[in-house]
Amino acid sequence: MLASGSPRRRELLSSLGLDFDVDPPDVDESRRQDEPPGVYVERIAVEKARAVAAADRVVLAADTAVVHKGKVLGKPGHPEEARSMLRRLQGDRHEVFTGVAVSSWDGGPVVHSTVDVTEVAFLPMTDDEIADYVSTGEPMDKAGAYALQGAGGRFIESVRGSPFTVIGLPIHLVSRLISSAGMDIRSFRHDAHD
Repeated sequence: MLASGSPRRRELLSSLGLDFDVDPPDVDESRRQDEPPGVYVERIAVEKARAVAAADRVVLAADTAVVHKGKVLGKPGHPEEARSMLRRLQGDRHEVFTGVAVSSWDGGPVVHSTVDVTEVAFLPMTDDEIADYVSTGEPMDKAGAYALQGAGGRFIESVRGSPFTVIGLPIHLVSRLISSAGMDIRSFRHDAHD
């Protein structure tokens, strides 16, 4: 079970050949005052996994935050906020934190979680390039107002760490977490059910 409405996370799991259902949880994703970014994304991932946990399901959840010079940049609420975020990120480096959680069941939810961090360097961007990118609509539902795997990728100079962490699901950690929950990721593949 994927506890997320993110189409990017669905695409990544599908690319692994896994069978899964989607059950987006209703969780308050507000950051607590002075909560470190890694603690924040891991806490939200754990809360999402717990919110849809049940005895008959394994739940995978994730949460992502973009952090520039200590400031957490969430999803922009309107185009001007997206432009402001991109002006802040352009020509500089920032970090992307993604928390991942897997819940199994043993008389109640048992959650295993971790955090991955990737550094992203943006090329310099002109105001016209920023305005043009925001006008595509792509930045509006993305933490930090950009998509590495979309049109925003043309502004990325380098990525140090997993690009999947930036997209929103560090897939190199998924099988590890499923293993730590006492299961084998191969049992979730399409061909395991044939």
